[in-house]
Amino acid sequence: MSHIELKTAIPGPNSLQVLERRKNALPSGLAKSTEVVVERADGAVVYDVDGNSLLDFAGGIGMINVGHSNAAVVNAIKTQVDKYIHTCSLVTTIEPYIELAELLNSLTPGDFPKKTLLANSGSEAVENAVNIAKYYTKRNAVLCFEGAYHGRTTLTLSLTSKYSLFKKGLGSFVTDVYRIAAPSMYRKIEGMTDEQYIDYCIKKFDEAMIAQVDPEALAAIIIEPIQGEGGFLQIPARYLQKIRTVCDKYGIVMIADEIQCGAGRTGKFFAIEHTGVVPDIICSAKSIGAGMPISAVTGKAAIMDAPHLGGVGGTYGGSPVACVAAIETIKILQSEAFLSRSVQVGETIRATLETWKDKYGIIGDVRGVGAMRLVEFVKSRETREPDMEVALEVIKDATSKGLILIRAGLFSNCIRLLPPIVITDEQLAEGLSVLEGAIARADEKRK
Repeated sequence: MSHIELKTAIPGPNSLQVLERRKNALPSGLAKSTEVVVERADGAVVYDVDGNSLLDFAGGIGMINVGHSNAAVVNAIKTQVDKYIHTCSLVTTIEPYIELAELLNSLTPGDFPKKTLLANSGSEAVENAVNIAKYYTKRNAVLCFEGAYHGRTTLTLSLTSKYSLFKKGLGSFVTDVYRIAAPSMYRKIEGMTDEQYIDYCIKKFDEAMIAQVDPEALAAIIIEPIQGEGGFLQIPARYLQKIRTVCDKYGIVMIADEIQCGAGRTGKFFAIEHTGVVPDIICSAKSIGAGMPISAVTGKAAIMDAPHLGGVGGTYGGSPVACVAAIETIKILQSEAFLSRSVQVGETIRATLETWKDKYGIIGDVRGVGAMRLVEFVKSRETREPDMEVALEVIKDATSKGLILIRAGLFSNCIRLLPPIVITDEQLAEGLSVLEGAIARADEKRK
């Protein structure tokens, strides 16, 4: 049975009408990866306004790990809406806020008391985390990494890499932000073993603490354990341990941005759990809300308590409707059954992608952890020169055949695979077949 059913071209006539309205009503800077116009969605399937059904391998950029319209989440939202929608946590006490905080406090790594602040987006979570770290340390400097994506507010955009796509024309940016290269095992220095390259990266980190910023001036070091927008680069455990050691030595707050790589995507609730490194603060968002706008900053109680009374918070932070959705979502995400399924989905994708790497010369690398997987396209395997045009071509082709995808990577030359973990084996196989067909056609053109 095919789960992809195409009754019209993508986009069809009804979609074209809505896309024309979008063009006239929304700013042109609001990009879109596909021309799919959604009518409804369920599990891993998206239905458009022309009656087509497509498989979703983008998952709202990793926002839908438990699947579209998860019944437990939808029922929790409906029940809460019948009680009350919001009264503002700055005015009243909202019990779902407390329950969600307690749940996150219990799941976050670290044998120490923790507290959680809720907000509405990943950007807000990162902004709050950095500001809390500054308040706690009484310092201003922050260290971040090339390839990182942390958000679009002034502070988080200052931390974000990939200048031309996200930052061009939007400065000035926050001062006292320092950026160094993140380890990239695919583009390691030629002739080095993996361990030698990690040693080299650690040496460059130490040099940055002399050449760029004194560690005693740093309030925080923020890093994604697996870079999302940067191209699913897993930061080596030894490098993360180096950061942890430096933070301990100099009283720096270590912040892990788990907004895309967390929430059960990699087979652990948090990706950093694969390394044994315990950060001081973890930022969560995206899939913890199953599509509802909610984010969290969870960290050591002593750090989280640092700002003065009234120093944190916002009107919509901790919306009870979003909170009950997140509570039900996290109950699913942290379960052994879900995490096991994440590993299974990831292994199926990994095994399939490895065969593609052998067959298609336009593929330079396939990588990832758990069900967070990616294909990187290059013009030459020898030079590893990025090919962003082929990534676009493959997405356009695959979407026309019923598969929703989105790019990634510092050079925008990668396709990330973030299907809902609830995807069935049959749906996963069908989607991978569609993607391979698009890659095969692009590869043939370049022979």
